[in-house]
Amino acid sequence: MLRVFLFILMQVAVVALVGLVGAVILVALDIDVNAQSYGGLLLFCAVIGCAGSVISLFLSKSMCKTAYRVRVIEIPRTDEERFLVSTIERLSSKAGFNMPEVGIYDAPDPNAFATGASKNSALVAVSSGLLRSMNKDEVSGVLGHEISHIQNGDMVTMSLLQGILNTFVYFFSYIVAAALASRGNRSQSAGSSFFVRSMLQLVFGFVAQIILMWFSRFREYRADAGSAQLNGKENMIKALMALRRGVQPQPRGEHEAMQALCINGANLSSLFATHPSLEDRIEALKKL
Repeated sequence: MLRVFLFILMQVAVVALVGLVGAVILVALDIDVNAQSYGGLLLFCAVIGCAGSVISLFLSKSMCKTAYRVRVIEIPRTDEERFLVSTIERLSSKAGFNMPEVGIYDAPDPNAFATGASKNSALVAVSSGLLRSMNKDEVSGVLGHEISHIQNGDMVTMSLLQGILNTFVYFFSYIVAAALASRGNRSQSAGSSFFVRSMLQLVFGFVAQIILMWFSRFREYRADAGSAQLNGKENMIKALMALRRGVQPQPRGEHEAMQALCINGANLSSLFATHPSLEDRIEALKKL
């Protein structure tokens, strides 16, 4: 449970840090937050709120390659690699976009992820543990899931949603802090005002994470359904059952922040989980 709290706190701390930078910029530019400047404040919050998400989106593929030490398959040399490349080529063609890069990374837990700034410049990577523990039908289900993420534009959507949520975290923290200051002592120190804004950003940041994780769980159901359409429902159900019997993911260090990308995300808690439980996903597929 401590790891769950630290993970969420890290996400919120990033929001608070960017808010601090924003506050410094406002002071440096001598911008006063009042009822007449709300439009400009909202624009300013949108810039600082979305900048990090946009940058992360465009760097996502290179960041994941580095963090997971992904080996991109340039020329398939084994039957396993040929199967991966040919399956992804077939699925991406059926989904209607250019074939993504295909990679393998060394990890004991069965997992896979898709990332990239656009449909036509994506990456699909699978773990060595997944290849060791699944047959071809199960791997096909997993690959269909990742191709569906790309087809649905989930990487872009998650980044945009993160930017929008960040925008309103900053905006409402400034508004509420200004309202509290107007009701209190007008000689309130700048340090006290910053403290109030920081605390509000922490509170609003936790709420924003709940919303973001809800959407992350929703997109997993959509990707499962997409895989069922591309590959057949039974292959996706077999893949989830294989994940359920396999080793559960153990996020470590820089990998923990990227669990939302994986097919088998770590279950943090019901509100902050990036993925629904495997049992719920299997039941949803059976009802299709």
